Amino acid sequence: MSQGSNLIARIAAPIGIAMALYHMYAIAIAPPQALIYRGIHLSFAIVLVLLLYPLALREDGRRRFMWVDLLLLGCGVLAMGHLFINYDYFIDRIIYIDDLKPLDIFAAIALVVLVLDCTRRVIGWALPITALLFMGEALFITRVDPLTLLDQLYMTTEGIFGSTLGVSAAYVMVFVLFGSFMERTGTGRLFMDFALALTGRSAGGPGKVAVVSSSLFGTISGSAVANVMVDGPITIPLMKRTGFSKAFAAGVESVASTGGQIMPPIMGAAAFVMAEFLAVPYATVALWALIPSVLYYVACFGAVHFEAKRQGLRGLPDVEVPVLARVLIERGHLFLPVAIILGGMFSGFSAPLCALAGMLACFPVAMLRSNSREGLNWRLVLEALDDGARNTLAVALACACAGIVIGSITLTGLGITFTNMIVGLSQNSLLLALVLTAVAGIILGMGMPTTPAYIVMVSLMVPAIMKLGVIEPAAHMFAFYFAILSAITPPVALAVYAAASLAKANIWDAGWAAVRIGAAGFIVPFMFVYEPALLFIGDWQTILHATVSATIGCLTLAAGLNGHLIRHARLWERGVLVLGALLLIKPGIYTDVVGLALIALVYLVQRQRPLETAGA
Repeated sequence: MSQGSNLIARIAAPIGIAMALYHMYAIAIAPPQALIYRGIHLSFAIVLVLLLYPLALREDGRRRFMWVDLLLLGCGVLAMGHLFINYDYFIDRIIYIDDLKPLDIFAAIALVVLVLDCTRRVIGWALPITALLFMGEALFITRVDPLTLLDQLYMTTEGIFGSTLGVSAAYVMVFVLFGSFMERTGTGRLFMDFALALTGRSAGGPGKVAVVSSSLFGTISGSAVANVMVDGPITIPLMKRTGFSKAFAAGVESVASTGGQIMPPIMGAAAFVMAEFLAVPYATVALWALIPSVLYYVACFGAVHFEAKRQGLRGLPDVEVPVLARVLIERGHLFLPVAIILGGMFSGFSAPLCALAGMLACFPVAMLRSNSREGLNWRLVLEALDDGARNTLAVALACACAGIVIGSITLTGLGITFTNMIVGLSQNSLLLALVLTAVAGIILGMGMPTTPAYIVMVSLMVPAIMKLGVIEPAAHMFAFYFAILSAITPPVALAVYAAASLAKANIWDAGWAAVRIGAAGFIVPFMFVYEPALLFIGDWQTILHATVSATIGCLTLAAGLNGHLIRHARLWERGVLVLGALLLIKPGIYTDVVGLALIALVYLVQRQRPLETAGA
């Protein structure tokens, strides 16, 4: 590493640690006023991005800090310094009425450019281009006055410093820190051993290990790609060794890792944004997501099981599978920080405070036993703080850039236009409107992270399906799901790309395998729109009935798509199984009865078929 790179690393690390400690202090004591708190959060993020992602590349591929980065850093100091020094001026002025001063205009332009550029450096061009398109629509089509747009984006909490950035500062930062602390204390190994002990010996065991461990690791990682890169190097070679194809192994890992963002108790960053938008406790959002996330993983687990049975695959030998009791005795105490978070949230404490308590418990809990205590020191604590801050940068800049989109939409009323357009295109058909919204979510998610994709959908698409009668929680959860599922949907499927590279599989083969394995994930959102009982909304009888029928439907769908129930399924049997599954998934007692009858028919036919003629 060059001397310049070393210097940047020495500068960036203390700033990252300071960012983490500031947010911990703000959550523990009391955060300052919204504009100040969000401004400090964004200031830390911009400085770290400029240091860690400089513009220039050296010939050896390393990045080099240069004068343009220094100039941008100076602009950032001016823009944010103006906010902090003249805070009373910001809150006392009347938006759209009081004229902007020259310093206001320069600082606003500087910050907008800086946010767009820093977002591009961290997550690529898709979101900045989207923001520029919405700004262009405001300026050149709706003819919004440029100064009014700058007023909205910089001088208020309805633009860059909006509620989305507030979610990043108040929620995402501390939960990412919690994940970083969990990783440093060996919880990832606990999750893997726990999953191996539960499912390693069964048919297709390594695939089931990927499903269970990825759902657990999702509690400490909000990124599908990060989940793949942690679990994949272990689970994918095991799946290949036991007989799964390269493409199927990559598909299983990518689908299982993507589901981490919808798996309570700790979901992806967009779930915290949803709680903010709907003004409900985060625990309520987690409760809404519980049954759909279980259905998602049941279907994924079923796909692995039926594929393994179809191919006649076995699990791992006993010598390679840890004993569950021993895993829990030796490392089960590492589950305590998660238990602390759950207990705190269900006791009525705020999610950030619970996450802080869980985070602070990680190292003391790891010190309880010698096997988890080994190697722990203060250097690891500092590394966890710095790593947590760095892992927050993509979300922080995405939320700030999404603020530009929301501010532009608010000024132009584009959301109302989109709502009317979708209602018109769908001809007042809810199903068609949902399909249009789902396609939009997948397209948006192909180019940007889940959080901004969800935010844009909430601004443009969700009002339309609500206008057609969808209740608010179901509408938001629908958008949330499809913003996530883009990670496994070709042609741009980032989780599949990561898993395919580990499996050395063809990307398209892995992508279509992922779609087949995660097929239920594309149907579950339609299920809870038509039957909100799957979101724990309604009486217990309805919730129980909807959950049981949907679970059977998801398992049967996996059986039909993978060509095996209790024997290898012939083509007509696969078609009947898929039809029966869809009838069970659709709410209604009559469709459930017909669906069960079709499944029973295939079961009886296969039961009469001798094993030696399976697949004939």
